[in-house]
Amino acid sequence: MRIFIRILILFALAVGIAIGGRFNAGNVVLFYPPTRIDLSLNFFLLILAALFFVMYFVVRTIIATTEMPKKVAEYRQSKRERESNRALRDALKALFEGRFGHAEKSAAKALDLSENKALASLIGARAAHHMSQFERRNVWFAGIEDDNAYKTARLVTMTELYVDQHKAEQALEAVKELNARGKRHIQVLRWALKANQQAKNWTEVVKLVRTLEKNHAIHPALAGRLREMSYDALLKEHGHDAESLRRVWSEVPSAERKNRYIAVSAAAAFTKCQVLDEARAIVEKSLAEEWDNRLLRSYREAAGSEGSAALRSQIEHCEDWLKNQAKNAELELTLGVLCFHQKLWGKAQVHMEDALNHTQEARIVREANLSLAQLHEKLGQTAEATKHYRQCALATNQ
Repeated sequence: MRIFIRILILFALAVGIAIGGRFNAGNVVLFYPPTRIDLSLNFFLLILAALFFVMYFVVRTIIATTEMPKKVAEYRQSKRERESNRALRDALKALFEGRFGHAEKSAAKALDLSENKALASLIGARAAHHMSQFERRNVWFAGIEDDNAYKTARLVTMTELYVDQHKAEQALEAVKELNARGKRHIQVLRWALKANQQAKNWTEVVKLVRTLEKNHAIHPALAGRLREMSYDALLKEHGHDAESLRRVWSEVPSAERKNRYIAVSAAAAFTKCQVLDEARAIVEKSLAEEWDNRLLRSYREAAGSEGSAALRSQIEHCEDWLKNQAKNAELELTLGVLCFHQKLWGKAQVHMEDALNHTQEARIVREANLSLAQLHEKLGQTAEATKHYRQCALATNQ
C-alpha cells in the first residue's frame, strides 16, 4: 500500500512539473558585463537542481572519506566482539562438556574483548583447575585481581576451587575477604563450612552449621553429624586441662548435651581428665534421655572411691537400670566392676559371670575375664585367677 501511494505521488508530481513547465513562460537573465546570458526559467531550474545534486554528491563523498577510518575501526571492533563472544560461548560449552583443554583455549581467545576478560578468566581458571594445572589457574585469577566488578565472583570461585584442592588456608583467606565485603550468602557459607572442616576449626564449624540450619540450607542429618564430630574433636583437643574442658562443655547447648554421641565423647574426655564427678553426671543424664551402652564404659572407669557416696550411688543406678535392661552384658559388667571397687565380692562375681553368659563380644569377654581374674586374686583363688587370665588372653587374640 505504501509503495502504491508513493508511486501515485511521483506520478502526480511529474504531471504537475510537466504542466507547470509547459505554461511557464518566464526567463532568467544572467548579466555580468560585458556578458549576458538569457535562459528560460525551466532550464534554469533544471540547472539549479543538477547543481544541487552535484554539490550534494561532492559533500557526501568528502564526509564519507573523512569518516572512513572511524568506520573501519568500528568494523574491526565489531568483528573482535563477535569473535570474542563466540569464543566465550565455546569456552562455556566446553567447560560444561568436560573438555577442559578446549575450554581454556577458547577462554584465552575471548580475552581480546575487555568486557569478556573477567568471565573468560573465571572459565579458564576452572578449566585449568580441573586439569590439575594449579599454577596456570592462579595466573588466570591474578589477571582479574583488580576488577572490582567481578571481585565477588572471583573470591567465591577461589574458595570453591581451593576447598576442592584441600587448600584450607587459602580458602579461608578468600572467605575472610568476602566477609569483609559483607558477602555472606548461602553458597559462601557452605564453602566456608568445608574449608573450616579441612582446617579443623571446629568452633567455626559449629557456628556455621547453626547458621545454615537457620536458613534451611543443610540437611538435618548432616548438621547433626557435623556437630557430633566437632564437639568430639573439641573435647579431645581440650581434654588435657580440666578448666578448658569445662569451658568447652559449658558452650554446648543443653539440647545438644542430651545427644548420646556427644555425651559419649564428653564422658570419655572428663574421665580421661580425671574429672569423675562431671563424667558420672553426664552419663546419668544422657542415659535418662536415651540408652547407649557406650556410656557405661566411661561410667565404670569413673567409679568413685571405695566406700564413697558417689560409688554407692553408681551401684544403685546400675541396679535400677538392670531392671529395664535385663541380660545387658555391658551393664552387668559395669555393675560387677563397681561392686568389685566396693569390695562386694559375691555380687561382683555374679554380675561379671552374668556378663560372660550374655555376650560373645570379644571386648566384653576380655574385660570380664580380666576383672574376674583380679577378683579371684584378691580372694586368694590362684587357680581360678589363672583360668580367667588364660581366657582373657584367648579373647585378646581373637
